[in-house]
Amino acid sequence: MNPRIALSCLTLALLASTAHAAPTLYLGMNGGTMERVYADKVLPAFEKANNVKVVIVPGTSSDILAKVQANKDNPQMHVMFLDDGIMYRAISMGLCDKLAPSAPLEQIPAKAKIKDQAVAVTLGVTGLGYNAKMFKEKGWAAPTSWMDLADPRFKDKVVFQSLASSTFGLHGFLMFNRIQGGSETDVEPGFKAWPKTIGPNVLEYIASSAKISEMVQTDEAAIFPLTPTQVTTQKLLGIPMEYAQPKEGAVVLNVAECVIARNDQPELAQKLAAFLLTAQTQAPALEEGDQIPSNPTTPTTDKTRARVEAMQGYLQTAISIDWDQVNQARPEWNARWSRSIER
Repeated sequence: MNPRIALSCLTLALLASTAHAAPTLYLGMNGGTMERVYADKVLPAFEKANNVKVVIVPGTSSDILAKVQANKDNPQMHVMFLDDGIMYRAISMGLCDKLAPSAPLEQIPAKAKIKDQAVAVTLGVTGLGYNAKMFKEKGWAAPTSWMDLADPRFKDKVVFQSLASSTFGLHGFLMFNRIQGGSETDVEPGFKAWPKTIGPNVLEYIASSAKISEMVQTDEAAIFPLTPTQVTTQKLLGIPMEYAQPKEGAVVLNVAECVIARNDQPELAQKLAAFLLTAQTQAPALEEGDQIPSNPTTPTTDKTRARVEAMQGYLQTAISIDWDQVNQARPEWNARWSRSIER
């Protein structure tokens, strides 16, 4: 064959290959266990069925929101998972498209949906985690109340997440504030009572919960706000933690998804969002990563049934936060917290 013709054929073949290259979707979500489970057990089925590559962008909800906001006119991601409170912020910023109707979306209970733009993919609550080894050695009974954080037994043994950077910390403070007689529109009782109650017990205010497992192993941490899902994850790693449901109620903490507005693959992004709501998707996320499913048709096994039933019980008495009110006031609370609590 003439070398020029051969070269032309090769060029055309490369161009055709490029033209038909599989598109790539970017999915923002928490790192760690969730990222590994979705990458290994959940997303490959979608990639194969749709000839698409899905790349996970790991980070906290605050990290993901900041990245999407910074590129809101030319999004670098297509779908994002955020804690429900931060998802309300994303929606108010115009960062989420309306979810397209789908059979999986119809299966999700109304209480797991946020307006018409986001929906829970996993269900959760914030309650109390505690150092099971320390409690056993000290002969302490398991915690039963948010006010146990103020128990003198736990002097310098409470680890509390910063209200300014953590949903867990915010939940813990708002429940304490409610017990003091406050509400989401009045946090004065909480701020006033903190320095003489929980404050003296706090060993350290931490930016996120990543440090807690280390502090449990070194016996620095006795008690802290945490979710039953995270406690289970740590227990599976050999960390001596247990979860305690406060008598005043835990706080609803769902992880929700939305399709990012103005992304360059809107149809595929909507398809991915619908796929992530299916029972077939949420089953391996439950089995391998203890992600409690939002789709009630998701099957359970002997390994997971008790965890799902326990979460359903927690949710029956869980407190739902007025996130529109909280997000409006939170910058002022953050500043006050930094000024008067985390000095």
